[in-house]
Amino acid sequence: MSLSVVEQLSQLDAARQLVLADASLYPQIVQGILPIVGANARLELRRWGADFLAETFASPLLALQEKERLSIVVLQTLRELLENQGEDNNVIKSVIQAAASIYALVFRYTISNQHDSATWDRMAAIKSNVFRRWDTASSGIRVCCIKFVQRVVQVQTPGVVADPRRPEQNEVSLALVPREHPLIPPSRLEPEALGLLDRLLNVFHEEKSDAILVNATLNCLGALIRTRQNAANKIITAILNFNPLKQANSPMTPKMKVQIKSMEKTARMVLINVMRRNENGPFAGRIRQYIDRLAQTRFEIFDEGSRKRGPPNEPTDGLDNVKRIRLGAELPDRPGPPPLPSGPVSHAQMFTLTGDRGLTSFDVTQLPLDLIVRITVPVLHRIEQPAVDAAVNAVRSRYLTMRKTQAAQAQAPAQPLGEDEEDYEPDFEPTEEQVLNNNNNLPPEDPLQLPPDLALGPFKLPQPPPLTPEETEQIGKATISRVFSMMDVLEEPSAAKRQKPGLNRLAGSNYDRDAWMTVITRLATRASAGLDEDDMSDKEQEDSKGTIAQQTPKPSLSDGIRETLWKFIIEDFRARIPIAISWLNEEWFNDHIRSQSRDGQNIKRAPKTYYEKWMLKILDSILPFLDAKDKVLIRFLSEIPALDEKVLDRVKSLAKDPERVTLAVNALYYLILVRPPVREICIDALVDLWRNFEDARAPAAKLLKKLRPNVLDENPPNHHPPPPPPPSADVIRSPPPPNESKETLPSASVKSEGIPSTPNAVAAAG
Repeated sequence: MSLSVVEQLSQLDAARQLVLADASLYPQIVQGILPIVGANARLELRRWGADFLAETFASPLLALQEKERLSIVVLQTLRELLENQGEDNNVIKSVIQAAASIYALVFRYTISNQHDSATWDRMAAIKSNVFRRWDTASSGIRVCCIKFVQRVVQVQTPGVVADPRRPEQNEVSLALVPREHPLIPPSRLEPEALGLLDRLLNVFHEEKSDAILVNATLNCLGALIRTRQNAANKIITAILNFNPLKQANSPMTPKMKVQIKSMEKTARMVLINVMRRNENGPFAGRIRQYIDRLAQTRFEIFDEGSRKRGPPNEPTDGLDNVKRIRLGAELPDRPGPPPLPSGPVSHAQMFTLTGDRGLTSFDVTQLPLDLIVRITVPVLHRIEQPAVDAAVNAVRSRYLTMRKTQAAQAQAPAQPLGEDEEDYEPDFEPTEEQVLNNNNNLPPEDPLQLPPDLALGPFKLPQPPPLTPEETEQIGKATISRVFSMMDVLEEPSAAKRQKPGLNRLAGSNYDRDAWMTVITRLATRASAGLDEDDMSDKEQEDSKGTIAQQTPKPSLSDGIRETLWKFIIEDFRARIPIAISWLNEEWFNDHIRSQSRDGQNIKRAPKTYYEKWMLKILDSILPFLDAKDKVLIRFLSEIPALDEKVLDRVKSLAKDPERVTLAVNALYYLILVRPPVREICIDALVDLWRNFEDARAPAAKLLKKLRPNVLDENPPNHHPPPPPPPSADVIRSPPPPNESKETLPSASVKSEGIPSTPNAVAAAG
């Protein structure tokens, strides 16, 4: 029993909801719907299928590899829908949008598969069909064709190759195609792309411009200007020669006004974006002139009516229009200030010189202070001097009148009390209880009006109580945890935003994630340098047996930061290995400076070192999780500032695993090439691998043949040495005294801070 169209569409919508929720289902759904939405299906199904395919290849959730594989599957269906006679316009538009999305994918597939001519023939047939519809179809289809042409021009012109070793991550362009490719030779595709670009720019030279096509072309050209520098000059010149307001001379209808304004705005925004990307480029001056000219022309065309000033709504000279014929009329006198009300007078009433109720009831405190200043200063400049003098005299007169009234009231005699014989008591004297009752009824004294001898002195907050060592450690740990919790919130700067100004750059000046990591590493290494250990001089105390008294080291704040930093790195060491390298460079630099300081103070006791301890701990933590193709180990070993035999012993331990023998040999060979100070000990490590590890004998022999051929004359032993215990990430080895035979190379991760370098710290790293 066949399903109706409505039921099929409901099932297809349910499948679409599935893939929107889980992008991994796209391959199954796409291959399942192709027979249902083909060229012979109903119109509703074809519309749904074309829209779904366009949405699928534009979705960012679907992986690029899956898109490339699915593009080969849907090519035939897209071709049949395009070649279907009398096809619906909506279907055609969606199919062209899908073709624009998959053109670069098919092009990349053809580069790697030179013998699959059938796939490229289908794509070429689709491209030819779209080109035929470009000039004759409706406006909606032509807009889709313009987008397809933009993708073709972008793919068939040379682009920038970021990494030649990894072509799968580079942008698809003609630069990836071999010169002798049988299906897509560059000598034929590049002229085709340049011709399509000229045809695309031809819309700016037409006598009567279609606003829809012009806007679509301008929006597509922005991507070409950004990605194809060889064509950017040609495109910008064409836009600068285009006048979107040239049709303003024709009769202006509302539709024409909207079209002209849209073309002008789109052209202006494209050029503004170009100028923002390169403000000092060769076209910056011309772009500014073009934008200013557009703004002036638009103002003259569309704002002509708003610039005309209408007649005033009220007479400007105080006369009514009916009385203008009377030449002897005089202006009315300015009204004087209103009299003050009886009773107490406030400051507002004292300085109010108008009787307008609207002005007196307005609360001027609601206005911001800067607005009041901008209003008051120009008004004061425009007031005539006689008006100012009259207002000042009026306020002065009010003030003097009020002072005289208050003085007269103060000097007036008190009203005599009426004499009553019955109330007369000559022998009356108040008792002590009556006096106390009268004092209780007096108003309370104002505490602010104190005698001068009882005035309060300056108040100072007392000093807080000192923190105990336990409280200090607890607060320090809480601060460290808050800083590291913020690392997950901050965004890691992208490669485009990350700047590399050189060795003289300032560390931690961008307030991003890298800046905070710099602050944390320097807090761990430099903040408490020399404070968290007992620096003893030559007069060290000895116990009864003649040995130096050893004190149990207490955990310090710096050790807590180091421990937290180590855990933070190990959680995702592949992504955070630059943080580990920067931290170890700071540790090495700190140990080096403290060692120099002790030498200058003639202190014989060896300083406490941190670099070797934490470097070995990080290395022991990441070694168990490395696979054969990991590049993290080589980068870590090549950028840390110092190496010794302990590090190489751990690298050699990788040879116990047959799958990681190549990783150990490659790491040693890389150090031999790029780090000359450790060349000899690395060659010794290769010799040890050749002698004691059977799986590493063949790759090590190839290198020793060039580096130390006399070793190969020996007969390697036939037994394998017993494996040493595996390194544990929890075991922290005590660092030995600094060995002068180590390689001490500062890495580029140590920021320059004006500290003079020493001869040991300037060894060439290769």
